[in-house]
Amino acid sequence: MNGIIHPCTHPEDKAAPKNEDEMMVAIFEYIDRLFNIVRPRRLLYMAIDGVAPRAKMNQQRSRRFRASKEGVEGAEEKQRIRQEILTKGGFLPPEEVKERFDSNCITPGTEFMDNLAKCLRYYIADRLNNDPGWKNLTVILSDASAPGEGEHKIMDYIRRQRAQPNHDPNTHHCLCGADADLIMLGLATHEPNFTIIREEFKPNKPKPCGLCNQFGHEVKDCQGLPREKQGEHDQFADCPPGSEQEFIFIRLSVLREYLEKELTMASLPFTFDIERSVDDWVFMCFFVGNDFLPHLPSLEIREGAIDRLVGIYKNVVHKTGGYLTESGYVNLQRVQMIMLAVGEVEDSIFKKRKDDEENFRRRQKEKRKRMKRDQPSFIPGGQFSPQALGRGNRSSPQAISNPRQTAYEMRMQDKQNSTPSTSPNTSFTSDGTPSPAGGIKRKAEDSDSEPEPEDNIRLWESGWKQRYYKNKFDVDVSDEKFRRKVVQSYVEGLCWVLRYYYQGCASWKWYYPFHYAPFASDFEGIADLPSDFEKGTKPFRPLEQLMGVFPAASGNFLPPTWRKLMTDPESSIIDFYPEDFAIDLNGKKFAWQGVALLPFVDERRLRAALEEVYPDLTPDENRRNSLGGDIMFVGKHHLLCDFVLELYKSSSTEPMDMPPELCHGIQGKLTLNENAVLPDETVESPVPLLRDLTQNSAISINFKDPQFQDDFVFKAVVLPGAKKPAPVLKPGDWEKTNNNGRPWRPQLGFNRDRRPAHLDQSAFRTLGHAMSRERGQSGSGVYSNAAPLGAYQGNPYRPLLGGQPQIPKLLSNLRPQESWRGPTPLFQQPPQRYERNSGAAPLISWNRMLQSQGAAFQQNQYQGGPMNYPHRPDDRMDRGRQGYGPGRPYPLPPPSGRYNWN
Repeated sequence: MNGIIHPCTHPEDKAAPKNEDEMMVAIFEYIDRLFNIVRPRRLLYMAIDGVAPRAKMNQQRSRRFRASKEGVEGAEEKQRIRQEILTKGGFLPPEEVKERFDSNCITPGTEFMDNLAKCLRYYIADRLNNDPGWKNLTVILSDASAPGEGEHKIMDYIRRQRAQPNHDPNTHHCLCGADADLIMLGLATHEPNFTIIREEFKPNKPKPCGLCNQFGHEVKDCQGLPREKQGEHDQFADCPPGSEQEFIFIRLSVLREYLEKELTMASLPFTFDIERSVDDWVFMCFFVGNDFLPHLPSLEIREGAIDRLVGIYKNVVHKTGGYLTESGYVNLQRVQMIMLAVGEVEDSIFKKRKDDEENFRRRQKEKRKRMKRDQPSFIPGGQFSPQALGRGNRSSPQAISNPRQTAYEMRMQDKQNSTPSTSPNTSFTSDGTPSPAGGIKRKAEDSDSEPEPEDNIRLWESGWKQRYYKNKFDVDVSDEKFRRKVVQSYVEGLCWVLRYYYQGCASWKWYYPFHYAPFASDFEGIADLPSDFEKGTKPFRPLEQLMGVFPAASGNFLPPTWRKLMTDPESSIIDFYPEDFAIDLNGKKFAWQGVALLPFVDERRLRAALEEVYPDLTPDENRRNSLGGDIMFVGKHHLLCDFVLELYKSSSTEPMDMPPELCHGIQGKLTLNENAVLPDETVESPVPLLRDLTQNSAISINFKDPQFQDDFVFKAVVLPGAKKPAPVLKPGDWEKTNNNGRPWRPQLGFNRDRRPAHLDQSAFRTLGHAMSRERGQSGSGVYSNAAPLGAYQGNPYRPLLGGQPQIPKLLSNLRPQESWRGPTPLFQQPPQRYERNSGAAPLISWNRMLQSQGAAFQQNQYQGGPMNYPHRPDDRMDRGRQGYGPGRPYPLPPPSGRYNWN
């Protein structure tokens, strides 16, 4: 759900909502659109991020401190540019007096998240009452009061339902979210039917300027020009030049096919199991970075680190004697072999990275020189300046006034620009002209070098490990005890993350206590390191987490006395909230890629400081500070509705087992909800724009997943009875020589099996013998893409082999709608005259072949020939040639080059 909340509350490609009510309506509309795309049949699980484990809170803290810092800096920069533009006489719309929306409020414990939970309860009740698509659906809402990250709450639900005897092993799961770790989580379930839906990423989407609200430039480039009229009556003023957000499906069953092909190994000393291999692949992906651990310095995902790890894994697996993981538990002895194998090539990885960077800079330098060289020497300006054409430029061109004066000014301006400026230090030749070697200093803007962030580590030079530990950890590389501590913490992290993905949270308190990772070559002797975690740990409370992740600038979301702990110089925890902090680029170019060097929060000191201010909480704040659970909703048509209603009538306070036969095999415990949605009771709308539900028939109740012993292990296996989806990949889909080296092209239309018409090999041999052997045509190269015989554009035949001329364009005079009739028979063509030695007279065999093929093609069009076209009446020309068959009109077939003939 957080992937829905963020774009709806502070969108990047359109104007932000004016208030919270508009935000809530935008969230409702977004869920509606997703629902209509996916159309769930059994269950809709809506999970909002709750209090996260301590290991995740470090990343949340870094993100929120950065967001606050960037927000303040951005507001100051906008104000500065605004004053400059107004001083120069520019035009800007009046500044709206509204409070900047702080996205940090999308954190458990805030009033915003509490209001969102109320709005979603109303939304679910409304849809269960009024939308037929929700008629028999079970809806579970896990709001921000329920601890755990949203995706992990969903995974925990799936794991616990899989362990029940009534679970359907062929259930189709569809998870919504843009995080890459959803792919790993989906693979970790070992469910055969798992799909991820996410927004399609479109780079360089237009964004409105923050000052003038116009598209086409950023704040730093704003010139304060008046807004042009968009349309004749300015009807397009508020319409951004974009399209509706589109979505894509990631089908994990297809990814599993690719992984099976990639990971299959022969001659293993143990039985090959693709499920265990997929688990090992998920584990190895943790080395290139995740939300809980920094990635190893030698493994960058953009440098092919995953491929490198897979290659090492397949080479070392014969020595390991088995798999790296089993149901979320790590075999450290085998992992050590993998890490030391990576450590052996670390030095070469760093040197190759440096070479690649230098090659990239060299190419960019050559590109800039080339672009500078290709620039036009003179571009007219003023009234004669080039104007953009097309739909985007809705303003009509203005008439030119006083062209002679404008031309004179342009000549004078060009003359001034072309005159070389001389300085006192310029040396001159004997005739008085400036000397080319007279010490003229090159301007800074002409320099081809770009400022690079200073890199004190220099991983490509010898001694890199010494410099790394000295700069990043402020210790000497010879301090074996400290290096061992860093490696032990990282190994603990790897074990914690894998357990988190496969079994649930092993410890709410554990976290990695360093900003940087060790080297792979440091992972020596890790086989005997302990990997157990403290049991019985509890998550933070919501307001406690806010104190752990919020900067002082977001303290307005906290109670006043709690807020004071962030700003009071006498506060015992004031050092947790620095006003400014350093960002270590760590070899990267941009600040958002760097490491925010924030102090880690000491849990004991934080809790000790909060004990003094806990009594100041109001009843409402105490309610927001408590941990909640999941709520289940059903409509009146659901089989479970009467059962839940009887529970409320009995007023039983004991948890009741949920009958699986009434709810698609779902099991769990049900307890009564104090603020339940009940039939025949009005559901008040928390959004003034929306009406109350006076005729409600939906019902809600607390739901708790099935519980297991602490030492219970959820098996990472495919369940008995699960049907493996039919394979969709063909050999050409995974071979590197796919499609003969040509780029992949999407399927055209819905029927992937419709065969385009084509000539067989004998026909092409006949063409080769019948054609003139003269050179001169552009028919070089192998047979390539072409449209079917009689297509409406261009040459209807494939280019012949190198050195052979192409077939004459006998169909070039046909109109598009006539071309589908095929070539005109020769007896209907007007007589043509040929010169004796022109070489253009057609051969008799060529005439006969073309006539026979044209007639056969015409006959096939009506009798369902090789292109499988349906029968068509003779009056097809009168009705228009728009489709392949009667009924719905389709566009004309694509032009030449869209069909794959090989």
